[in-house]
Amino acid sequence: MRRSRRFLKTVRPYLQRAIECTAEAGGKICVIHPGNRLSPEENAEFFSELLPFAKDCGVKIATENMWKWNVQKHQASFAACSNPESFNAHLDAINDPYFVACLDLGHAEMRGLDTSSVEMIHKLGSRLQALHMHDNDLRHDSHQIPFSMKIDFEPIVKALKEISYDGYFTLEADRYMKAYKKDNAFEGVKHLSEAARKLADMYEQA
Repeated sequence: MRRSRRFLKTVRPYLQRAIECTAEAGGKICVIHPGNRLSPEENAEFFSELLPFAKDCGVKIATENMWKWNVQKHQASFAACSNPESFNAHLDAINDPYFVACLDLGHAEMRGLDTSSVEMIHKLGSRLQALHMHDNDLRHDSHQIPFSMKIDFEPIVKALKEISYDGYFTLEADRYMKAYKKDNAFEGVKHLSEAARKLADMYEQA
């Protein structure tokens, strides 16, 4: 447990400020990564110390499915919350309505993690209250605009509809925006908006 306590002591002021900023902006969920190499119990200690502060701010903490990189196999490997069993074990370890799941669709589709976004959605169920949406080549964490690479979003949206998902749709295509310079960044934002609208329409029509 020493590692998680030491880490929390170092980053706690920054995480508390992130939670405060979420509240000030009117947000209801702040996504905070688990420690990739920590057990559900160790991560529970980490998050449990933050939860009272988050509750005072009226903000839920969402943890996210992570990954490590296997250099030899050139693919992702297990990390905290990277499969349904680990993710649910982390949620069970705290068992608090202010501690929920954010599913990163790109991470869930990376080769080597032996899961998929659809499986994660079904097994997280109502615990899933936030999404990080982006595209990739099914191997790397590319963070590209949806519909530009290899992720099939149709079954993902169908699965979300099947669990009556009513949380946030958040684009995390930050690397896509790096292709745009400051003077034409609006064009990139416009394309992201169109991708988000397409996802929303797919959900409504599913």
